[in-house]
Amino acid sequence: MVEVKNLTKFYGSIKAVDDISFTVETGEVLGFLGPNGAGKSTTMNMITGYLSSTSGTVTIDGCEILDDPIHAKSKIGYLPEIPPLYIDMTVKKYLEFMFDLKKVKLPKKEHIDEVMRLTKITEQADRIIKHLSKGYRQRVGLAQALLGNPPVIILDEPTAGLDPMGVSELMHLLRDICENEGTTIIMSTHDIDVVPIYSDYVYVINHGKLLTDGTPEEVFSNP
Repeated sequence: MVEVKNLTKFYGSIKAVDDISFTVETGEVLGFLGPNGAGKSTTMNMITGYLSSTSGTVTIDGCEILDDPIHAKSKIGYLPEIPPLYIDMTVKKYLEFMFDLKKVKLPKKEHIDEVMRLTKITEQADRIIKHLSKGYRQRVGLAQALLGNPPVIILDEPTAGLDPMGVSELMHLLRDICENEGTTIIMSTHDIDVVPIYSDYVYVINHGKLLTDGTPEEVFSNP
């Protein structure tokens, strides 16, 4: 579903991402783990096409992100570390706005109702976003990422700023979406407690380099 080959990014003479390659299969959750400044967000931005790579390729469901960016991006739902919310809108009005902005070709009311059901924000539909908790704002951000039923969801530090209960609720929600909808999820985080519990596969990155990878049991059982 997602194939990254020899991805490299320079900022001037600084190599932010150094020849990273990996594959994520349909319906898997990939945990992309590393400390702040490791190159995780740069990698996520290259995968989503928001940032061009210096070299290397990213293929989404057979479509190379730089060769056909419109088609490739249509297959991706993206939740950056700071969700792109319009906080003076109600939840439903915001999702209707994003539905139109993304030019989703599905029945509008039914699809938005379904996305709110999946993210468990139906009861918040008429609330103004700025009055929601951090956890519910993350759910609204996730809901906009799900608009259009993209087969791949990219999440950059989705648990940042959440309390332990909020982390647990969000991650269980992501697992449910992955298992029930067949969605592929790539999640970057520096939270070492989250990855082994909720990921099918783990990549550990630091200083832009891939240090190790494997199942959570393989990665976290190593000394």
